[in-house]
Amino acid sequence: MMASTEGKKKEIRLLFVCLGNICRSPAAEGIMATVVEKNGLQDLVEVDSAGTSGWHQGELPDERMRLHGERRGYNFDSRARKFKKSDFNDFDYILVMDRQNYANVKALATSQEQIDKIHMMTEFSRQYTHHDHIPDPYYGGASGFELVLDLLEDACEGLLQAIKRKYGF
Repeated sequence: MMASTEGKKKEIRLLFVCLGNICRSPAAEGIMATVVEKNGLQDLVEVDSAGTSGWHQGELPDERMRLHGERRGYNFDSRARKFKKSDFNDFDYILVMDRQNYANVKALATSQEQIDKIHMMTEFSRQYTHHDHIPDPYYGGASGFELVLDLLEDACEGLLQAIKRKYGF
C-alpha cells in the first residue's frame, strides 16, 4: 500500500501530452506510474496526462489502448482532459508525443522557463533512438498500439533514469 502524500507536493511532476488524451498520453501516464512504483518513488514522482484538443474530455482512454495495455499488466484508466496554461506552473516536465503537440503546447507558453519544461518523449528513448516521435495509433491496427507501448516503455525507463541522475534518487 502506498504511503499517503495527501496535502504534500510531490518532488517531481510529469505531464504527458498527445492530441486527444485517449491513446498515447494516458498510456505514457500508466506506464510511468508503474515504472515509478516499481522503483519505490511514488512518494516523489507524480504523473498525469492531457491532450492539446478537448474533443474527448472526460472519456476513458481508447478501448484498444486499454486492451493492449492490460495484456502487458497496465491499467490505463485516467480521464481525458485538455492541456491548460496553468499546467506550466503545476508540472516540472511536459512530455509531448510529436512535433505538432510540441508546437501546440509551446504556443501557450509565456516564458523561456515554461518552454524549457517541454520535451519530446523520444528524447528519453534508449533502445528506439531511430524514432523521433511517438506515432498516433488511433487510425491503425493492433501493431500500431503495440509499437506505441514498446516506444513508451523504453522512453519511460529512460525518463526515470534521467530524473534519478538529475535529482539524485
